[in-house]
Amino acid sequence: MVIIYIRKTKQANDIDYNEMLSLIEKLEFDEKKTLFKEDTGAEIYVVRPSKIKSKLKNNYELEKNFQIWLNYNYREFRPNHLRVLIDLNLRARSKPDTKKDLLVAFDNIYYGKDPTIEVKNLNDILFPHCLNSIKITANLSQLFLIEQDFNYSGKSNFDPKTLFYQGWVREFIDSPKEIDNMCFSVAKGQPPKAQYTNKENKKLFNKYINDLRPLWYINQVV
Repeated sequence: MVIIYIRKTKQANDIDYNEMLSLIEKLEFDEKKTLFKEDTGAEIYVVRPSKIKSKLKNNYELEKNFQIWLNYNYREFRPNHLRVLIDLNLRARSKPDTKKDLLVAFDNIYYGKDPTIEVKNLNDILFPHCLNSIKITANLSQLFLIEQDFNYSGKSNFDPKTLFYQGWVREFIDSPKEIDNMCFSVAKGQPPKAQYTNKENKKLFNKYINDLRPLWYINQVV
C-alpha cells in the first residue's frame, strides 16, 4: 500500500473543497493518502479499495468508492457522519455561546472553504464535552461532504445533494431537540428539518433563494 502525506506541514493545510475533491478523484486503488495529521498523532486518511464487499456492490461504483479512516487515541476505525454530528452537538450544548461560531465555520466548510482555517478561532476554546479535536471534526465534515458529492448516485430530494448532510450539521448544532431523537432520525435516513435547508434547496422552486445572508435559517418559521 502506497502512503502519501498531504497535510503534514502548516503550509500544506490550506486545501479547500475543490482541491480536496480533486485529490480524491485522482486516488489510485489501494493507495493510502493521509490528508490531515495532528501533533498528537491523530490522523485522517483515505483509501480507495480495489475490491468492494459483495453486499455493497449494488450501492457503489468501484471507481467512486473511497473509505475515510481515523487513527485516534491509538485506535483505527472508519468514522461515520454521526461522529461529527454528535461532537458538534456536545460542543454547542456545553458552550452555548459558541453556537453561532460553530454554525458559521461549518457552513463555510460546506461552501468550500478550508476546514482547518475555518475553525482556527475555535482551536483554543476548551469545550467540556466533545469527541475529537475541532480540527479533526472539521476535516471529517469536509470529507463526508465530498463522499456524498462524489459517490452518491441515488435519487435525492436535495440540490445540491450535500445539503442533506449539511442540514443535519446545522440542526445538531442549533436545535434544542434531544440528541438521541436526532440520532434516531439520522440513522433512519430521515431528512433534517426543512428550516435548515429549504431556502438553499434548488428543488423547492417556491422556497429557493439564490443570495442568502449567513445563518439565514436561525429562528426561521417554516
